[in-house]
Amino acid sequence: MLKKWYPADQIEKYLIIDAFAVSFLIYQVFIVNGSVNLALKMILFLLLLVSHYAGLWYRDWRLLMASLAGSSLLVALAVNVDSWILMYGFVFADLLGRANRKAIMITGMAGIAAMFVLYGWINEGSPFAFFSTMYFPIMIAQLVAPIVVNAREKANILKEKLAIANAQLERYIQEEERNRIARDLHDTLGQTLTMIKLKSELTMRLVENNPEKAKHELQDILNTSRYALKQVRELVTDMKFVSLKKEMELSKDILQKAGIAFVMNDDESLPHLSNVAETMAALSVREAITNIIKHSEANQCTITPYIESEYYCLQVSDNGNGSLKQGEGNGLQSMKERMAMLQGDIQITSSQGKGTVITFKVPLTSSGRG
Repeated sequence: MLKKWYPADQIEKYLIIDAFAVSFLIYQVFIVNGSVNLALKMILFLLLLVSHYAGLWYRDWRLLMASLAGSSLLVALAVNVDSWILMYGFVFADLLGRANRKAIMITGMAGIAAMFVLYGWINEGSPFAFFSTMYFPIMIAQLVAPIVVNAREKANILKEKLAIANAQLERYIQEEERNRIARDLHDTLGQTLTMIKLKSELTMRLVENNPEKAKHELQDILNTSRYALKQVRELVTDMKFVSLKKEMELSKDILQKAGIAFVMNDDESLPHLSNVAETMAALSVREAITNIIKHSEANQCTITPYIESEYYCLQVSDNGNGSLKQGEGNGLQSMKERMAMLQGDIQITSSQGKGTVITFKVPLTSSGRG
């Protein structure tokens, strides 16, 4: 509920600070200086809160307008109530540090400087009067604050991008490992099975004409089959099992770092799936999440698991641009191939500007995790 009234990405770091700042302002305006016209104080206070609130939600020109309006209101409050009100300028300085353009930040900083100059002019009769007061270092601190905050924000963004890149690299490495195993299956096991096929055809021709030689060929087929089984065991041992539950947790972490809210409608517990089926489902979800981060421009992703007839279904939806089918390199083919390997299904619906819904259908099995 709170996220509807306060930016979700700022609750952890800034909500307590903003609550303290507003409490301090109320104390200064309505308690310490109670003799000033109450109606005037109430109007200025409410307008200042509106400016502050607008600055919380925006990073563009609206933040600049809120900051300039807030600086003007602080001058009015400082003149009519108390000069310490100017300390509230740190709040707007902090907001300016999160602006999406340097021009907005610099113009807002000029507004903060003008706030001190105007206050000195009105209160002392000279625009340079504040230079000889304690407000000069306070002004310098408020002008430095946006630069520091901006540098910190950029560092956090780079850190998040690096984390996403590392996670994607890890996924890429895992995918390449699976491709290697697939090639090994084709090159080694495929060759062995071809040999078994040829020897079986030869044996069928020898059964009636040369039983002894047919018996010898059957022994070769048996030995070759054992060797093929050994190859399969070696390759399967090399292939790491991917837990669907852990993949969901990793997806949530990556989406949140990319600024995309993650919603998990977990109404169904994970049914009995074979290792291969769960791994293919997890990798398909991974591909869908990667696509959302790269192409969708969404701010929310929802995963809904449910049981439908003899299928375990995973619905991955976003509220993005709905351009999945138009993008290239979005992994649609690999998702389809994985579902086809399981004799499952994949359904994709997208609407321009309304998002995309991908539903994976994995056949249920009672064989457990074998």
